[in-house]
Amino acid sequence: MKQIIEVIEGTGLDGLLGEEVLLICSSYFYTGKLTGVNDTFVQLDNPAIVYETGAWSTKSYTDVQPLHTKRFFVQRSAIESFGVSK
Repeated sequence: MKQIIEVIEGTGLDGLLGEEVLLICSSYFYTGKLTGVNDTFVQLDNPAIVYETGAWSTKSYTDVQPLHTKRFFVQRSAIESFGVSK
């Protein structure tokens, strides 16, 4: 697993290490700090599920629920799109 130590160069998920991200997946939307990336899954710290985004132009989500843990893993194969979070 790659973990955030120092990102020299990267694109895609690697380029977002250390950022608060939104992962739009086949079943749920996840948000958190992207702290790990490998070929199988990604690691989010302070993870949450976004049940309702609200208007994309607003600064926060309408309904975001923190998960029960400090760290959560999401399968890369479930990720449909991703980017920096609100």
